[in-house]
Amino acid sequence: MRKLKLQMQTTLDGFVGGPQGELDWMTMDWDDALKRRVDELTDSVDTILMGRKMTDGFVNYWTNAVENPESPEYEFAKKMVDYPKIVFTRTLDESRWPNTVLAKGALADEIARIKSEPGRDAIVYGGANFVSNLIRENLIDEYYLFVNPTAIGRGLTIFDGLSEKMGLKLIDSQSCDCGVVLNTYRK
Repeated sequence: MRKLKLQMQTTLDGFVGGPQGELDWMTMDWDDALKRRVDELTDSVDTILMGRKMTDGFVNYWTNAVENPESPEYEFAKKMVDYPKIVFTRTLDESRWPNTVLAKGALADEIARIKSEPGRDAIVYGGANFVSNLIRENLIDEYYLFVNPTAIGRGLTIFDGLSEKMGLKLIDSQSCDCGVVLNTYRK
C-alpha cells in the first residue's frame, strides 16, 4: 500500500504561513545536502496532492521554471510538471491545469483510493487548510517538516483542531548549513 507523505516548510514557532499566507520567512538559499534530501523524497513519490487554493501558484511557478532548461531548478521543475497531480476541491467541476485531476469525494475515501492504487508513494504540499484536514483525519503516514530558522509570532498552522493528542515518532533529523532542520516523523 502506498504511503501519504507531507512535505511542509514551517517556522521555528510552528507556522506554515504568515497571517495572510505570506511565505517571505522561508529560507530560499538551500545548501546541497537539503537539495539532495528533497530530491530523494521527490523520487520516492509519483503523485502530488494539493488543495485547490494553492494549485494555481504551484502549477504556474513550475510550468514557468520548466520553460528555462538552463535554470538550476529545471530538473526538479520537470518532475513537478510531469508528476500527476490530484487537487482536492469542493467548488470546481473540472480541472483547468494540465496533468491534474480533481478529487471531490469524502477526504478519507479519496485518500484510501489513492493509497490502494499501484505506484510509488504520494506527497502532499499544501495548503494549510487542506493539510489540517488531512491531519485531523489521521491520513498522513510520514511528515517531512522543514523547520526554518525564523519565528514570526503568528500565522497559519496545520495542527489546529486536533480532537486529541497526536503522537509521532521522530525517525530522522538533519540540520543543514543553510539553517533549515529537516525533521522526519511517522505516525
